[in-house]
This record gives sequence, C-alpha cells and structure tokens, in this order.
Amino acid sequence: MDREALLAAAIRYAEDRHWQVAPGHHLVRRDARVLCSCGRLDCTRPGAHPLSSDWAVEATTSGVRVRQLWGAHPDASIILPAGRMFDVIDVPELAGCLALARLERQGKQLGPVLSTPGRRLQFFVLPGMQKQLPDLVRRLGWKPERLDLRYLGKGEYVVAPPSNAGLALGATHWVRPPVEANRWPPDARELIAPIAYACAR
Repeated sequence: MDREALLAAAIRYAEDRHWQVAPGHHLVRRDARVLCSCGRLDCTRPGAHPLSSDWAVEATTSGVRVRQLWGAHPDASIILPAGRMFDVIDVPELAGCLALARLERQGKQLGPVLSTPGRRLQFFVLPGMQKQLPDLVRRLGWKPERLDLRYLGKGEYVVAPPSNAGLALGATHWVRPPVEANRWPPDARELIAPIAYACAR
C-alpha cells in the first residue's frame, strides 16, 4: 500500500470533507498468509477495524493530528465513524448496483457510494435515521429481518479508500467518490425504496 496515498486521503477526508478519521489495523503478509495487523488469527474483520478501543473519541478532523497518527502508523487503514457527518446503508454488491442504476435513472441526488472487498456497497446518507429505518422498510411491504440490508449509524464505522481490508487482499474503492456536488448526502428516506426493492429481489 502506498503510504503517501493513505496519508493524503486521510488528510483530504478530514480537512476537505470535515469527516472525522481514525487509524485502523491493516493487512500484513506472513509466510504466504494474509493476516490482520492486530495479530489475532481469528480476527473477524481483518484490516478493517480501529487500532484503538477509544477510536470514536480519538477520531479527528485536524490535519495536524492526522499527520501525527499516520506518522506513528503509516500503514493504518482509514476508519470513518458513522453517525456524525453521515450514516451508511450497507447492502450486497448486486443489490447495490441494481439500486444505484435505478436511482440514477430517476435522477435522485446521491451521496458518496463505497465498494468493499467483501462485495458490499455502502450508500452515504444524512445521519439520524437508524431507529426509523425498520419502520420505513415495513411500510414499503418488506420485513427488515428478511433483507440483507444494514444501517450503520452512531458507534459504527466504514473503512475508506485506499485502505486494504477484508480476507481477500484488495482495496476499498469509491463507486461514486466524494466530490463538491455530493458534499451533503441525501436523506435515507429518499433512497430506501429502490434499495429495499433491490435487496428483496
């Protein structure tokens, strides 16, 4: 992984987007194996979890602090806390692609959309709908527990590009990158119908 690219991306998220960032564990190669830098052979989120148990408090938008953190941990993944500037709707890749195509045809405003090595798509939305989402899905005619749809809000996080994360050695990447035009993500209520429909299919 290009350490300069990691640092530059972390600074850009913090300073340009005002997204809080925290360093995370990363993938390492040991004897032809790919493991998490946390050292646990049974790690359930290899290369995709925070370095510190206090990550939510330590996350920062200060470029100076980001330089200090990545100076100490130059290979660290980039952790973005949800529930602050954004929440995330997380769905399987196929359902996410179907929903994305439909939303684009409808001309809906979209925020950043992230693809993970675990073949998931993550739609960034305005924060604050975590408790209401199950009822929204029910009103659309589906049982939330039957859909492979997760809502990431306060206390949760995503791993941002160009971090390497997941059992397969591969980088997270933006399907729709954060740009000036999508600085403010949409309300989850504006996206949930096509996303839930795609998950149900």
